[in-house]
Amino acid sequence: MNCEVIAVGTELLLGIIVDSNSAWIGEQLALAGIDSYLQVKVGDNFQRIEACLRQGLERSDAVICCGGLGPTQDDITRDVIAGVMGVTMRRDAAIADKIRRIFSARGRVMPENNLRQADVPIGARVMAEMPGTAPGLVCPVGNKVIYAVPGVPSEMRAMMSGTVIPDLRRRSGQSAVIRSRVLRTWGMSESGLAEVLAPRVDDLDRLGNPTIAYQASGIEGIKVRIVAKCDDEATAARVLDSEEALLRGLLGEVVFGIDGESMEVVVLKLLRNKAMTLAAAESVTGGLLASRMSAVDPAMKTFRGALIGTQEADGRPALERASSAALQARRQWGADVGLAAVAEAPGVDERAGTRPVALAVAMGSAQHSETTILPGDGPRLREFAVINLLNLLRRKLAEDPA
Repeated sequence: MNCEVIAVGTELLLGIIVDSNSAWIGEQLALAGIDSYLQVKVGDNFQRIEACLRQGLERSDAVICCGGLGPTQDDITRDVIAGVMGVTMRRDAAIADKIRRIFSARGRVMPENNLRQADVPIGARVMAEMPGTAPGLVCPVGNKVIYAVPGVPSEMRAMMSGTVIPDLRRRSGQSAVIRSRVLRTWGMSESGLAEVLAPRVDDLDRLGNPTIAYQASGIEGIKVRIVAKCDDEATAARVLDSEEALLRGLLGEVVFGIDGESMEVVVLKLLRNKAMTLAAAESVTGGLLASRMSAVDPAMKTFRGALIGTQEADGRPALERASSAALQARRQWGADVGLAAVAEAPGVDERAGTRPVALAVAMGSAQHSETTILPGDGPRLREFAVINLLNLLRRKLAEDPA
């Protein structure tokens, strides 16, 4: 089964909106074992959308058309699909009633042009999922199919998960399950990870299952994705568990979490497990650490707060000033752990695009500090200082037997 993705919308071509929908759809197709070799973006033009659909159907078994299902004049995906199917449109009374109820529930008057969204090509099936006013459509074209889903991400994802992926799997006759797990790492480059894991990747290339891929994700680290294709859920879980354990053994402490676990989520969990509280002194990080920690601890029971202000150079080395600031934050908030990051004075390194930053953790009777070299510009300096500081704390919490 081969499926193409067509994203509709002139705003995508102009760069006004980034096409994150196609990336997500591609990921879901891969996880479902559905081949997808081509993704296309096209503006709101009848002839060009029609050409893309016809070409897609020539190359592939299925086409997912995302966007252009709204109520305005430039929302023409339904009309184009009807033309490709060689049919006319009918107004679905049940969909029209549902759209009216949605507006009524919001206390709003429905513009009459919204009823265009209830027009369905004859022979098409309306998807059961309808979080908004745009119904998704399953449109047969001979022995092939076009799926039309809205461009609103939450609506599109509900229809992909509820209708499109199950229907594609049914059409493909596929009974196997494909599951993945992401190991999230910090502290090693993508090429470094690839070098360490090269022998294991060679083994898996021979075995064919599971597979490993890398994804560089900026301040979220390098992700190592394990994908297993098995006969059932239980077998897939065992394969993923086994491979995760093996990779953790090879990579060691650079693995900080799995799947959706951000660095701050992992650190918060470690602190809670040890019944410890945290505070920070933020100069170079400018409040970003507090923002990230309070987002995962909104009640601020574990993360107590941050002192935000400039750490003036006073003749002491940056490491000493960072350690002092970490202790000050700890005392100020009555926390068990204090953190601080202090940038070295601007110099040659900054002009070269990097800047040394001193990181410090005050915990128990011990202080831990180190210097790291980070990108020198403001936003990235703050972001990388936060993730490196939290990673230092993570490592020290993991070493602490308490």
